[in-house]
Amino acid sequence: MPDARRPPYQLLAIGLVTVGRLVPGVREVVRHPAVTRAGFALATAMGLAIGLPLSVGRVRRVGDLIVCRGLPNWAFGRGGTTVGRVYLTRSNTGRRVLQHEAVHVEQWREWGFALPLLYWAAGPNPHTNRFEIEAGLEKGGYR
Repeated sequence: MPDARRPPYQLLAIGLVTVGRLVPGVREVVRHPAVTRAGFALATAMGLAIGLPLSVGRVRRVGDLIVCRGLPNWAFGRGGTTVGRVYLTRSNTGRRVLQHEAVHVEQWREWGFALPLLYWAAGPNPHTNRFEIEAGLEKGGYR
């Protein structure tokens, strides 16, 4: 019986992550550098495809992070979303937030396109989501 407390996308993500743990060789394929590099590059291209046309003002680079600001609220989650190297936000561009988002860039680099699936499986609560904890809850504005 499905868990009514979890949204369907999270149940699907958990199911796929579980299959990945149980089926021999899946983890090795997903974590292979060629796969993660391609996923990271594709995610960055998708982030740019969203961010560049919608960004208001100058798109800037902060370290390895490309910051697209002034976006409409529907283009990102909460205060902002990192897709590959691209941070999509309206105005949430403080120094500490960008440090937090830079960790998400490294997570994208490490996991490639498996990251959204793993992130969803980790759940929407930032205080129990390993990716948000790793990026730094306070820096991300999670108190």
